[in-house]
Amino acid sequence: MNADNFKVNLSLRDTISKLDSGIVRESVTGERIDYHVITGNEDNGAILLVYEKYFSRVGNRITLTIVVDNLDGYTKVHSIGGGASQGMFLKFDWGASASFTSLPRSIFRNDIIDN
Repeated sequence: MNADNFKVNLSLRDTISKLDSGIVRESVTGERIDYHVITGNEDNGAILLVYEKYFSRVGNRITLTIVVDNLDGYTKVHSIGGGASQGMFLKFDWGASASFTSLPRSIFRNDIIDN
């Protein structure tokens, strides 16, 4: 499991739209499999998003769970990649989880205001 946190200078709605564009629309296998409003709405609140994408290096689909919120006055992005390892005891995924976890940082490379 890998995790990443950063802040962006975008609204909650624009942040979600940019995630969908970068993960789903710019990928052959990427899809958003869940969307849940934890509190508030797309303008002010906290949103949980779960994405899934096929990685050939591990031969299966892995998940990326993202929480986006602006409860403190700025938009925070927290991403966690997982589910990429093969086998019950082997937690080696050839870097697929780290790659998927770092994708939001790459998508927002021009919008990050704080790490």
